[in-house]
Amino acid sequence: MDSQTLLARITDYASRPDPYPLYAELRSAGPAVRQTDGSYLVGTYHEIAALLHDPRMSADPRSRGESEMTHKPPFLRLDDPEHHRLRTLAMRPFGPPHSPGRVDAMRGEIDEITKELMGSFQAGRQVDIVDDFAYPLPVTVICRLLGVPRADEPRFREWSDTLVASADVRPEDDSTELARAGDQARIEMGGYLVDLAEQRRGHPTGDMLSDFVNEPDPARRLTQEELAATAVLLLIAGHETTVNLITNGALTLLRHPEHLDRLRREPDLMPRVVEELLRYEPPVHMRERIPLDDIEVTGTTIAQGTPVVLVLASGNRDPMRFHEPDRFDPTRPDNEHLGFGSGIHLCYGGPLARLEAESALRALVPYLGTARLGQDPPPYRQNAMLRGPRHLPVDLKVPVPHEQAVGP
Repeated sequence: MDSQTLLARITDYASRPDPYPLYAELRSAGPAVRQTDGSYLVGTYHEIAALLHDPRMSADPRSRGESEMTHKPPFLRLDDPEHHRLRTLAMRPFGPPHSPGRVDAMRGEIDEITKELMGSFQAGRQVDIVDDFAYPLPVTVICRLLGVPRADEPRFREWSDTLVASADVRPEDDSTELARAGDQARIEMGGYLVDLAEQRRGHPTGDMLSDFVNEPDPARRLTQEELAATAVLLLIAGHETTVNLITNGALTLLRHPEHLDRLRREPDLMPRVVEELLRYEPPVHMRERIPLDDIEVTGTTIAQGTPVVLVLASGNRDPMRFHEPDRFDPTRPDNEHLGFGSGIHLCYGGPLARLEAESALRALVPYLGTARLGQDPPPYRQNAMLRGPRHLPVDLKVPVPHEQAVGP
């Protein structure tokens, strides 16, 4: 087939259940493959890693002339030094060095939320791993971290779905309506979060929104616009990718019962299972970058301003980097995957996502061993960049004592 149509074929919904043959075709076509819309796809591990660390590659959509943007992008889509400044301020109430124990301190709370959600898992009925478990778990966790009232959590699903759809990678510039809807959702969601934070100014409540507005050092305070962008990013990124990680993990374990059996015998293997899932079935498949100068990728010159799509999930299956890359192997050595990206934009919430995935999959293991997939492949989300099942119906067969569901 024509390698110049690869992006169109990858983003075609028909490819969602299994894009990996197309990724193999991409790697065979060359490190950088030009598409019919003028963009380039890069699917080989070493080239992707190098570009993620190259300061000439911009994450800012304004680098290709999107000056009509009405809002400042969140730090995920900014370049240094502005990216570094905002990421550092956002990290202060979240992780090291200023709040080193915040994520780890949530381990017990995450296990408790997991136990509550497992209450609907009963033998003789069908559950949807997405709607009943994988979606509500990370949403509840990130809302508690930020300080969003539990009663308001359902409001975020519609906003989140709209924002994620507007950010998807597409072969053609047909996203005007989606972008407009995304802007509106961003404004509404950002306004809600800023209002919530302002209610806590002068009245600290111990959550991240409260910490942002009660920062004592004026030089380290976010403006209202920065607070809105950062809070929206943290809420969206704090659950969207984790939903996929948990759901892809459950599906992969159901398809590999030998690893389920081994996890029952060796529960301490779970962190390595999660790490291999981040390589084998990552929650994020692509990232777009814009070169600020002409760059060369293994003999191919890409002009300044040309969109470059880095296919992270293809790099994770590159046989030049990983032995037998299409095999799910939790004992894989030297597993330096691209599941959370790399370079200055390495996923901010990676430690929290790992913790949630370990808790969730540990809880699911006793159920999955006797469960049956209701549909394989399951229906997938429309999004090609954030790839994962939209539903994962599972028939539960044998009762499992609730106490076995969540280990220490």
